Amino acid sequence: MKKVLDAADRRLVAALASDGQASASALAEELGVTAPTIRARMKNLIAQGLMRVAGLVDPFQVKGLSVALVGIKLQTQTQLDEKLEEISQLENVNWVAAVTGHYDLLVEVVTTEDIGDLYNFLDTALSGVGGIASSESFVVMKARRKWIPLPKSARAWFSEPSE
Repeated sequence: MKKVLDAADRRLVAALASDGQASASALAEELGVTAPTIRARMKNLIAQGLMRVAGLVDPFQVKGLSVALVGIKLQTQTQLDEKLEEISQLENVNWVAAVTGHYDLLVEVVTTEDIGDLYNFLDTALSGVGGIASSESFVVMKARRKWIPLPKSARAWFSEPSE
């Protein structure tokens, strides 16, 4: 069930969306509250799973990152929640959503290698989920306003020492 944010939390989230690096004191000044109030509200939002603070990257500006969308039809919709959760845990998955239309699920996949990395995801990771009737992949060639958190597999690749 969705939770309702009060006006102060909505204003705080909007201010962070504008500048995620703003200090608690700068946010406090902007919002007319104290810095401890800002820190307490942020801590509460994070603890409730309503907000996350993360570094985002533009995958079209960073060499080595590719983004694909995968539409998935399940064999049966009775497993929708189960498959949603299972696919969300795969390493290259940034997000997965149950959707209306031609597909049951839509998945954003971020890979760090060539098209072979996407092939391996589809052939090994996704096929290991089971219960999938069919899938269709769409490699994103270009996008605007596309900032993403790095999935686990990409974080590992980013933290490797350069050659």
